[in-house]
Amino acid sequence: MTDSDHRPPPVEADADTLRTLLRHQASTVVVVTAPGAPAVGFTATSFTSVSLAPPIVSFCLNLGASSWPTVARSRHVAVHLLAHHQQDLARTFATSGIDRFAAPTRWQAGPEGVPILDDTLAWLLCRVVERVPVGDHAIVLAEPELIRHADVGSPLLYHRGRYTGLAGGPEGVTRRPAA
Repeated sequence: MTDSDHRPPPVEADADTLRTLLRHQASTVVVVTAPGAPAVGFTATSFTSVSLAPPIVSFCLNLGASSWPTVARSRHVAVHLLAHHQQDLARTFATSGIDRFAAPTRWQAGPEGVPILDDTLAWLLCRVVERVPVGDHAIVLAEPELIRHADVGSPLLYHRGRYTGLAGGPEGVTRRPAA
């Protein structure tokens, strides 16, 4: 008898089962913003690097999301990597039907008119190069043109349906490579 004999049998892959499975994957939390009248922004955990040559990143957005029409026509977006202490900011940009840019959100208009959030671990101003509809979402491919990052802080993660951080390291510790 092997360890696998004690595991539950496989189940049909459907949306609910996949969602439950993906809750076990820790993801970095980002807020994506785009210029418009009004500007839009949303919390995402689907941010990833696609290519280094040329540099391309991606994120996904539901085609039914209120932010989609603006992102669908924006030439530029900003991707903000949130710090562990920015859970409230992540919740704000994940909440529908509110002005996400109202106080206490701190931001300013950046290059290309894209809203840039204050005090994030990093932000990337990106030129959108392609939008690929897949099912009920679109994969947005974007080329970073400007990057700003902090030398301190710990990223905000999303795992098992809640915000969390990295274990084993105090918030705000700077780690420098050995000389």
